[in-house]
Amino acid sequence: MPSNKKLLQAAAGSAGGDSPYVEDVFSTYLYDGQATSLAIDNGIDLAGEGGLTWIKARTDAGSHSLFDTERTLSTRLISDSTNAEQLLSGNFTSFNSNGFTLAGNTGALNDPLHSFASWSFRKAEKFFDVVTWTGNGVAGREIAHNLGAVPGFIITKRTDGADNWKCYHVGNPSPAENYVIELDNTGAAGTESIWNNTAPTATNFTVSAGAAINGNTFTYVAYVFASDAGGFGEDETENIVSCGSYVGNVSSPPVINLGFEPQWILFKAVTGAYTWTIFDVMRGWGAAGNNDQKLHPNTSSAESADNWMNVTSTGFQPEGGDQSSNGNGVSYIYMAIRRPMKTPESGTEVFLPSFGNASTDIDVGFPLDLLILGTTDSTGSTNTTVTVDRLRGGKKYLQTTTTSSEFTAAGEFTLDEQNNFTQNQLGGTKINWFFKRATGFMDVVAYTTPGSTFQVVPHNLTVAPELIIVKRRNGVADWGVQYVPFGSNSALYLNSDAAVGVGGWSYFFTSVTAASMTGATGMSGYTAGTYIAYLFATLAGISKVGSYTGTAADLNVDCGFTAGARFILIKRTDSTGDWYVYDSARGISAGNDPYLLLNTTGAEVTNTDYIDPLASGFIATSNGSSTINVNGGTYIFLAIA
Repeated sequence: MPSNKKLLQAAAGSAGGDSPYVEDVFSTYLYDGQATSLAIDNGIDLAGEGGLTWIKARTDAGSHSLFDTERTLSTRLISDSTNAEQLLSGNFTSFNSNGFTLAGNTGALNDPLHSFASWSFRKAEKFFDVVTWTGNGVAGREIAHNLGAVPGFIITKRTDGADNWKCYHVGNPSPAENYVIELDNTGAAGTESIWNNTAPTATNFTVSAGAAINGNTFTYVAYVFASDAGGFGEDETENIVSCGSYVGNVSSPPVINLGFEPQWILFKAVTGAYTWTIFDVMRGWGAAGNNDQKLHPNTSSAESADNWMNVTSTGFQPEGGDQSSNGNGVSYIYMAIRRPMKTPESGTEVFLPSFGNASTDIDVGFPLDLLILGTTDSTGSTNTTVTVDRLRGGKKYLQTTTTSSEFTAAGEFTLDEQNNFTQNQLGGTKINWFFKRATGFMDVVAYTTPGSTFQVVPHNLTVAPELIIVKRRNGVADWGVQYVPFGSNSALYLNSDAAVGVGGWSYFFTSVTAASMTGATGMSGYTAGTYIAYLFATLAGISKVGSYTGTAADLNVDCGFTAGARFILIKRTDSTGDWYVYDSARGISAGNDPYLLLNTTGAEVTNTDYIDPLASGFIATSNGSSTINVNGGTYIFLAIA
């Protein structure tokens, strides 16, 4: 994005205008309770723009607590109760320009014995609004809102007395304005005149005279959500929230195409008495076969796990036949919020190398999406490099040195924390390479193929990937690597030193675009199964996917960086050659530089000087003339600033 446009958007945001990215208006933030005051920095301007923060204990049976900027500070509503609002004096202490602050040692919000999830929604056109009013007992009253779009979902609650949470949803039985569903219980949608049988508009919604919605002198709040209204992204046309419905089918689960990959979803059966459920990617909601972490707005139950719903690159798909998510013939409503969409501006926003002990808690500095982990000081099976990613749940890993299917860890890795990574893998010294998914830089795609040819795999990189790494999860198969600029003859194996095109097929994806990849042969599009793909692209000043020809003399590899590379992956492609990995945590210097090989189980090598630092990238030295700089040899690389 041009810098002048960013400045204009920033100015608009500070003046009360709408921010153009989902990261500016929504956050899932996980935290552990503290005995002292806790300031949550989630990047959401709640003080200046207003909004809602929803908090729930994950490890304890405590009620859902909802706080908004339009009511008295520290006054909560409980979604699993009909009770009036409750003043928790001094517990929720402030809405801030970058989040909110909690008092220490408060049971419902900040108990040091428990972990919590928070979801913050900022007021913004075409996303969300908070509205309060005092009832007048007159049917047909219009309540104004500032969405600038027709609401898809409206959650209302009487605040000065006990009553149910009355909700409008565009996916309720038709006509939706004649139906109500209640957030605090499992009941199906029922016909009521709460909305005065009048559809909401882009400026208001209509209420009846009933005590639950507009009783004379009673007070109320409404949380109003848009649906497919555009307004976001670089061109300000992208949707970030979608409300809709689907009908369950156990034998052929429906595929819901939102046009974006969601990070958060709330859903409920409307033709059956089943629970409301919230999934989000931060706590663990991902690919097929995941044990996804769920919370229920209508109960105080602690977090539990089930395989109810899969995330896809374009939406979601119910899994299995549980009546709460995919009962035969049952109709369901949902509200889904898009995954982060900003393009990073520095390498430190999306990548971190970390070198140290096996058992440790590491502050990554950003929500972690992909970990590649190696052991540097041992050999054999204890030193196989593994990949762990959020979409597969953080407890499942793949070994880069083998063709084995996916393994399930017993608790060695914990990804469902905010910016921290907990590692309890015993044995050896570890090198961790941490990656965050981001527009133009890197994406992780989980997909299932039935085995038919020309399987189309959508992705959200927004540019055509240049390096694609694929592994089948549910069966024995090689790691496939495709260096896209080489064209049709570009197949490599991550678990092998073989040259390009050696191994039985000549390509994986026949068409690679900014939106999708089309597979024709090989494991990416032909063999039935579940897969994970890691996609990388060149992003100016942050990452470089490229190739070079060896010279046997020192070779400057210009990546367009200004302070050198912190990560370098190199593979010779015209002949046999290992997959070399260097990083700044172990050292990229003018002297010897440690490296690991992704395709072998050997310990790291520390007594060679095959690369040297270069501000614009890296130098393949003449010392590497037999490995990464053979005269006339062809090499591919991935470098990250």
